[in-house]
Amino acid sequence: MAALALASPAFAIEAQRVAGALDVREQPEVGLDVRLGLGSFTGDLGEDVGVGPLFSINADAQAWKYVGIEVGYELQRMPVDSRRVDDEDAGLWRNNLGLMAKAGPLIDQKWRPFVGAGVGLSYVDPSDGADGVYDSDWMTELPLAAGVDYRLGSVLFAGARATYRLLGGENMVDRPGTTSAAKGSLFNANLTLGGRF
Repeated sequence: MAALALASPAFAIEAQRVAGALDVREQPEVGLDVRLGLGSFTGDLGEDVGVGPLFSINADAQAWKYVGIEVGYELQRMPVDSRRVDDEDAGLWRNNLGLMAKAGPLIDQKWRPFVGAGVGLSYVDPSDGADGVYDSDWMTELPLAAGVDYRLGSVLFAGARATYRLLGGENMVDRPGTTSAAKGSLFNANLTLGGRF
């Protein structure tokens, strides 16, 4: 115990050195943003599902000079081809929670191009007109993103990004004429507006 107590200042100094080497910020820049965009499924899942709008709200922190972390909620509604269901207004509601790490440099104190990767979980729920063909389903997501943010001032920023999500556990609908589940991925593009503090 005495040796551990005597060694604790050395551990603290070493932790500060490691934090300095990693450029960990004592007061990370944090922010909140909203996104609007469009997207849909790809592959077999996308054959009867159209492009639909999405809305998301996210919290993020720039903990390191080149690396930031964001967590957020995304809501999306995608229309279903009326040839597959009886209701022309039928669609799929997607609710997603996700976590992503982003990496990119800050250029001219305004531009931050980035790439990102993360994990997510979505719950897809068909509307009343589509529930005879589509089932509610939980899906895992592995999002891969690329985009750019631009500072509009000391607080506000705007941006654009594209995100491709690899999906797992897709069992919400069978491929037409078969008993095998339709598979695919998800591609979304959106615009961002937010603040950093």
